[in-house]
Amino acid sequence: MTIEHISIAVLSLLLLAGVIAVLVLYKKLQKTASENRQSAELLRQLEENTGSLKLENLESKLNPHLFKNILNSIQSHAYQTYFALDKLANVLDYILYESRQKFVSPKEEIAFALNLIEINKIKLSPLFELSVKTKIDENDPIFLAKVLAPMISIDLIENAFKHADLQSGDSFVRIIIELRSGIFSILVSNKVSERESLSKSNSGLGMELLDQRLSILYKGKYTLERFKEGEVYLAQLKIDLDGKGA
Repeated sequence: MTIEHISIAVLSLLLLAGVIAVLVLYKKLQKTASENRQSAELLRQLEENTGSLKLENLESKLNPHLFKNILNSIQSHAYQTYFALDKLANVLDYILYESRQKFVSPKEEIAFALNLIEINKIKLSPLFELSVKTKIDENDPIFLAKVLAPMISIDLIENAFKHADLQSGDSFVRIIIELRSGIFSILVSNKVSERESLSKSNSGLGMELLDQRLSILYKGKYTLERFKEGEVYLAQLKIDLDGKGA
């Protein structure tokens, strides 16, 4: 074998070894890349699972909290509605039965007025100011006597709620009901709504009928004053009930 043949053989072996080394390195690179992909996939799944666990944990806290808020809201409105309906039942009973009588006691009329006010509360904004005060001498013989015309207070109360802006936090209705020394009085004041009320054909009819009733039943024994001071409208009714009977 000549030197030339030996050189070719060595070169072939070196070339073969290089090819083998390249193939081995390629296989290792493929394995490493595959392992890296598997690791990346495992890491991604782990992150997803971790995120899912965090989300589920957060939802487990949020859902009961939201559910509780909804229940509280429903409970609040349900109680408010139930309370208003209970008062409405009392008002309807009074209108259907007591109003048929010529006279009722101040006790009955005052209870009717307070129930009427409670019904109107359901229409109010939470920021609306409603003030109701009673100054009643329950020892006054007139308190239980049938001497007061039924529903005599309805027009003053309804008129106040009608002309106030019930959704404004800057508005108010204030009511004071008194019975002392045989004199029944109701003072109602409200801040007049800036919104112009729509003109109606029967507007003011209730107050006109009230004037007529008072004139017939208590002529010379009552005062009814209505006036406006700036943005505030006031109405006050006083009736001397001494000597009145059924």
